[in-house]
Amino acid sequence: MLHAGLDLSRKRLDVELVTEDGTRLAGTAVMPDGDGLRSLVRQVSHRYGQPVRAAIESMTGARFVHDQLELAGWEVEIADARKVKGLAPLACKTDRIDAWVLAELSRRDLVPAIWLPDPAIGGERERSRWRLHLVRHAPLSRTASTRP
Repeated sequence: MLHAGLDLSRKRLDVELVTEDGTRLAGTAVMPDGDGLRSLVRQVSHRYGQPVRAAIESMTGARFVHDQLELAGWEVEIADARKVKGLAPLACKTDRIDAWVLAELSRRDLVPAIWLPDPAIGGERERSRWRLHLVRHAPLSRTASTRP
């Protein structure tokens, strides 16, 4: 199994790969959109042909990356950013180093993962949110007569 650390920024996703024994394989960066993620999955699958377990810090856009990579067959955990900082405080901090730290946490099974609802529960939550939105924005109906 390969372990991937994913560091997401606005314009790119830095990826560091390590093996089970800690050997650092490759580092790359892709666009954090659907095409970039599919390209990443193809590259890793073609080059290494092993299952991948990945970790990404919790931030805006992490859920999209998580969902896309899981659909492609990767096992992905979203890490609590504050707890990651507590586990691995760094003096020198770059995107590549952050990605490597996440890969190492994944390899050592130390990712402080946040809980994500499964698709069924997520769907129920979304329907509840939509219903609440509709209720809040529904026009007030008049039940009393308007005659004097």
